[in-house]
Amino acid sequence: MSKTTTTTLWRPTGPEELALVEASGWRRWPPRLPEQPIFYPVLNEDYAIRIARDWNVPASGVGYVTRFEVESDFLTRYPVRQAGGETILELWVPAEELDEFNTHIVGTIDVVREFR
Repeated sequence: MSKTTTTTLWRPTGPEELALVEASGWRRWPPRLPEQPIFYPVLNEDYAIRIARDWNVPASGVGYVTRFEVESDFLTRYPVRQAGGETILELWVPAEELDEFNTHIVGTIDVVREFR
């Protein structure tokens, strides 16, 4: 039996989205809202920290950084996007593909940092 190769992703999130992740048993991201056509996981923790601290805290009083693993083979369909500097890297997952994306998460979605 071969071991599945995974890629570590991070996602900055606020309290509302995190509550929905918790309700899923820490295994799924919730469906996007109509004004959110894309799900943006990021490729490094520093970028996720900046968003959680600098955007989520002012917006909702708290920001979380989550970490999770996704099957690497599945992720090849999403090109890495550079959203600014060299380390500002993210994936753009269309909202209509999020259910399928969730089925390729390996293990749980873990909160690794919290900012207030």
